[in-house]
Amino acid sequence: MFTLDSRLQQDTVAVGDFPLCRLLLMNDAQYPWFILVPLREDVSELFQLDERDQRMLWRETTFLAEVLKDSFAADKMNVATLGNMVAQLHMHVIVRRRDDSAWPAPVWGKQAAVPYTAQQVERVKERLRLVLTEDFCFAEG
Repeated sequence: MFTLDSRLQQDTVAVGDFPLCRLLLMNDAQYPWFILVPLREDVSELFQLDERDQRMLWRETTFLAEVLKDSFAADKMNVATLGNMVAQLHMHVIVRRRDDSAWPAPVWGKQAAVPYTAQQVERVKERLRLVLTEDFCFAEG
């Protein structure tokens, strides 16, 4: 049975599910920062997914990155799996702009997170809702 890592659960807001991954919004209003977590048990590395799931993870990641680039006017998209703090396999998909507070450095570890308000979360979800539900098999959370 799939269980979301407690640190991801604490630091994010659930947005919904793709066919393979749960889509999370990092609770830091300084950046549109999303995380994809495969709905698979005990997976910490990409190579632990079977080939079909590896392809689906990449498909969902690239689709999300394209949607976010257009929706949030990104100058650059950062996409990465690190797992140094959270062992559960997860893919960061982060909108970067030249005017963001960490540019050009990485977003993590630079400054304290600024939590979203409930209204801001709803605006982010609304911004994505039509594109995600029309163009991909996505279920809102």
